[in-house]
Amino acid sequence: MFGRSKTPPAPSDAPPILVVGLGNPGPKYADTRHNVGQMVLDELAERTVPMPSTFSAHKRSNAEIVQTRWTVGAGDAQTERQVILAKPRTYMNVSGGPISALAKFFNVEPTDVIVVHDELDLDPGVIRLKRGGGENGHNGLRSTSKSLGTKDYMRVRIGIGRPPGRQDPADYVLRNFNAKEREELAFTLPTAAEAVELIASRGLEIAQNQVHGR
Repeated sequence: MFGRSKTPPAPSDAPPILVVGLGNPGPKYADTRHNVGQMVLDELAERTVPMPSTFSAHKRSNAEIVQTRWTVGAGDAQTERQVILAKPRTYMNVSGGPISALAKFFNVEPTDVIVVHDELDLDPGVIRLKRGGGENGHNGLRSTSKSLGTKDYMRVRIGIGRPPGRQDPADYVLRNFNAKEREELAFTLPTAAEAVELIASRGLEIAQNQVHGR
């Protein structure tokens, strides 16, 4: 498991890393394609050691968070750094507000923010990592960029594919995964969680080399 150690090294003086899963709130949207980012955050919370963690409300930001610590770096340079796992409690198109509030509350620079989100232009199950760039019509990313005042944050892009036929993409992303897609999620969610851990532990470039090469 990337980014964890049973015998943690010395704490880091660096500010926390903020990992955000985009989605819409409530059970109506919990299993939809647009919420795959939040599904990955649930996976990350399950992987915390020594035991799984439960998200709790952070009233100053209108988000649900888990505070944990991961081992970052390599070899003798390893340190233990605080990580904030977060799920905004707002709808997707205004999710930037809670993200910006969390970044300010925990003194996180935008360059240390990792946003996990669905991506129409990638085939289902494909995972790609990048920093910056456009939002590609994604309302959650657009809101995040506006609220942070920059596009220079990291993204974990999880492919959900384009809708079939003439189905409206706005309708497609708000539909539940079909049976085949749900089977693939058993592999996609842990892989995406490992990608997040690898970014935090070893940096974006090393993470890209490993994840994109699979």
